[in-house]
Amino acid sequence: MPLFLLTTVTMIAFAANSVLNRLALAGGSIDAASFGVIRLVAGAVMLAGLCLALRGRIELRGPGRIAGVLALLVYIYGFSGAYNALDAGIGALILFGVVQITMFAGGVWMREAMPPRRWIGALVAFAGLVWLLWPGAGPVISPLHGLLMALAGVGWGLYSLAGRLNRDALQATAANFVLAAPVGVLLMLLWPTGQSGAEIGRDGILLAIASGALTSGVGYAMWYSILPRIGASVAAVAQLTVPVIAMAGGMIFLAEALDLQFVMATVLVLGGVAISVLPLGRANRDR
Repeated sequence: MPLFLLTTVTMIAFAANSVLNRLALAGGSIDAASFGVIRLVAGAVMLAGLCLALRGRIELRGPGRIAGVLALLVYIYGFSGAYNALDAGIGALILFGVVQITMFAGGVWMREAMPPRRWIGALVAFAGLVWLLWPGAGPVISPLHGLLMALAGVGWGLYSLAGRLNRDALQATAANFVLAAPVGVLLMLLWPTGQSGAEIGRDGILLAIASGALTSGVGYAMWYSILPRIGASVAAVAQLTVPVIAMAGGMIFLAEALDLQFVMATVLVLGGVAISVLPLGRANRDR
């Protein structure tokens, strides 16, 4: 599959995670901890099956494995907890805004070459995020849930950076999920579902399975296959398209309102993405 098409499909899968998670929690059919662990287990089962079918084995060792597993857990539980209150689009914008910061910092740490236009684009995109989150300037956002999503963003940024160290995307993603799933089960046992007031219903379980097996398991395997082929800063900026897709999904499936402030912030984000990633004449030679 061409790189552009593969990246597009992966970004849609990421946005679908936001919609599925919010749909399950907003409907009261499951709590955040249970959604997270079912998502992990479903992803582990799907990826383990794919590894056995396509590779004949599952390799749990590999570069950056511990970092990948820990980052995945931080992301999964921060993400699920945040969507107890955040709309799908706003949550995705916070998530991938923080991802951008984390991965740009990683790119600088790894001394990745970054042309000036990539810095400019990143600053424009980040300005859109700041505008959205500035007190009194946009929609009211719960500080606790905003912080949880920010932690999820750090986790996903580190998870993506760890993915650049792996040659076999499917094996690496499967290993991360298989190793993280038992820890997730333990965390759920330590986090009683009764505290959330939500019952674990069929709809919530099905949405968590879909998120884990398809949009997470398969989606993350595709992402790990992309990461070694692009720079950390390009990967960071490209992911800022996800909030727009998530916003559309939230409007269609969750009847979320379209806020003018969010639209303008999204325009800035997409403008930054265009400046940073799209070839602009001779500028693409500097990439």
